[in-house]
Amino acid sequence: MCTYTTEVVEIDGSGKGAAGWFELTRAAVYVDHPQHAPLAHTVNIDLANPALGPAARVAVELSEEAALALVAAIQAALAAAPAGLASRTA
Repeated sequence: MCTYTTEVVEIDGSGKGAAGWFELTRAAVYVDHPQHAPLAHTVNIDLANPALGPAARVAVELSEEAALALVAAIQAALAAAPAGLASRTA
């Protein structure tokens, strides 16, 4: 069932689209009908930089299981890294 609830967060990062790499500034996460994935509903993640226009977007459609596995993998990777390694300053 679609909730029409969208979680939006400001982010710092980079994404790669058809024209190459670009800065990412926003992530939107919601559950809805997918455009491409062969599932009834998916967890949809849009990583974007709205200031650069609609082409500056990376879209992902995941099953619920895949989305939860991705969350766990991100948490595990961050927990295994030395403190501050994935911080904004390099």
